[in-house]
Amino acid sequence: MSVRELVVLGTASQVPTRHRNHNGYLLRWDAEGLLFDPGEGTQRQMLRAGVAAHDLNRICVTHFHGDHSLGLAGVIQRINLDRVPHEITAHYPASGQRFFERLRYATAYRETVSLTEGPVAADGVIARTPAYTLEARRLSHPVESFGYRLTEPDGRRMLPERLAAHGIAGPDVGRLQREGAVGGVTLADVSEERRGQRFAFIMDTRLCDGVHALAEGCDLLVVESTFLDQDERLAVDHGHLTAGQAARVARDAGVRHLVLTHFSQRYADADEFERQARAAGYEGELTVAKDLMRIPVPKRAS
Repeated sequence: MSVRELVVLGTASQVPTRHRNHNGYLLRWDAEGLLFDPGEGTQRQMLRAGVAAHDLNRICVTHFHGDHSLGLAGVIQRINLDRVPHEITAHYPASGQRFFERLRYATAYRETVSLTEGPVAADGVIARTPAYTLEARRLSHPVESFGYRLTEPDGRRMLPERLAAHGIAGPDVGRLQREGAVGGVTLADVSEERRGQRFAFIMDTRLCDGVHALAEGCDLLVVESTFLDQDERLAVDHGHLTAGQAARVARDAGVRHLVLTHFSQRYADADEFERQARAAGYEGELTVAKDLMRIPVPKRAS
């Protein structure tokens, strides 16, 4: 059975706390797993969450600050230790190539796995598969940073009443889907367009065009909200978002489920992030992330 969910491995910004690990997020997308921003301790968090090295197909790093990338060394070595049998691709800002290489070869180990490097240098599509298109957009942070957006291709939803009205049943349904027409009945006669699902991952950034482009029409949006609104000046100075800013982006983009994460350790009350997001006008499903949460991608809109 296919599963589409976000497994939250860590939610802290800058430094871990007693209750929050450094960043780490696994997107399960049917048969594939995409690991985003593996900070320090990600390998142990994977174990606690029941995520195996074999579950990974891509690693996507937004930028090379330690809380988003120091876990790369351990994750890459675990991939090799477990002899993952399939190719794994790592995406990261091309300007940080030297950091990736240092982390990839931080200590001695035996390489057993095909790890493909996919550095990102500009906005655009960075991978196409039958299941999704993956694109990157530049963000606004003191070091070069990219956000990621996954888009499923649009498909068709078969309509039983129209199939019955045209006398299409049994093996002919599959034939119609493969060939586009059966006995003068076309696929358009008995189906309707099914919009592909959309997911985006936005970490350290100020408000910028890339943030809005990534968020547009997402079913599930994971976005940093390091600061509360009263500290907006700090957010701008350090290249981050507030809870209210993130929520307004999601509201204007028509996001169905908003996940706030990457919280500064200065705040003791995480519930205040939700209160400020709601005050900003976001009315969709909202989650203030906690370590080891599992968040399903919303079911398709009917």
